[in-house]
Amino acid sequence: MRAGGGGLPLAEEAFGLLREVCGQLGVDSRGAQLMRLRSNAVFKLRGDMVVRIATAPDALTRLPVVLAVARWLADRGFPTVRPVDEIPGQPIVHDDRAVTFWRYVRARGRPTTHELGRILRNLHREPVPPMPLRRLTDPLAEVRHAVEHRAEVLTAGQRAWLGDRIEELTGRWGDLETGPPVLLHGDAWIDNLLRCQDGHVVLLDWDGVAVGPREWDLVHTYHGQRRFGLSAADVEEFARAYGADLRLWPGYGTLMEVRDMYAVGIHIRNALGDPFSRQELPRRLDSLTRGDGHARWYMASPA
Repeated sequence: MRAGGGGLPLAEEAFGLLREVCGQLGVDSRGAQLMRLRSNAVFKLRGDMVVRIATAPDALTRLPVVLAVARWLADRGFPTVRPVDEIPGQPIVHDDRAVTFWRYVRARGRPTTHELGRILRNLHREPVPPMPLRRLTDPLAEVRHAVEHRAEVLTAGQRAWLGDRIEELTGRWGDLETGPPVLLHGDAWIDNLLRCQDGHVVLLDWDGVAVGPREWDLVHTYHGQRRFGLSAADVEEFARAYGADLRLWPGYGTLMEVRDMYAVGIHIRNALGDPFSRQELPRRLDSLTRGDGHARWYMASPA
């Protein structure tokens, strides 16, 4: 989805697209609720469906594999959300945008980082699926693309600094010594884990699925303490459940810096059409350029 395409705010554009796609499929979109607007515009429909409208530039090529992996894992009994199989031909392409339909999970309470560590340990023990999964060789590719194609939301100085910093971190990423590649979730943040009504947890949002170093899935929780309010106890529980502590790995410092830069890309991409991204982007850029490794960042506007 183009940020603010046609001069519309992202949310308004996404609602319009939702109505058009659901109308073509005979799906009732009345009363749809916008649940999230970041890498996807995520809507809850009446009944048991969630609609995800992708904002990422590579979604059209990536989502067929995302859907296939989610189905493959679900068929193996791995605790994951599943696409709505009754809607064929997914991802559905409308005006060059990719739309997918998923089963809604009725959640009860907030999952714990202990549960996240355990489910990631099990995921990383799964075999690599028999499908053409991308290799995580350049985690900052989307940030680089955003810097190059969203000049209107950055000053010349910011673009130059970001370009140099991305180049430096990409080189340092390439020098990291990691273990054997595994099946990665790709965005293994606590908000992508849900506890169902019966108490068990499921993992959702497989857009970043890839094959690569397990450290990429682990760093999100440690970065969550650094930037998003997770506690030291949350991190300790995560490490205990996973069975390894990322902080003991020599590449930990570099990986945290890479993750810091990665977390800026979505707000560069969405700043034109999303009020929260316009508010959050300066906060993140300011702390990065000042070298402040512990400034608080936000997932939504602070109360």
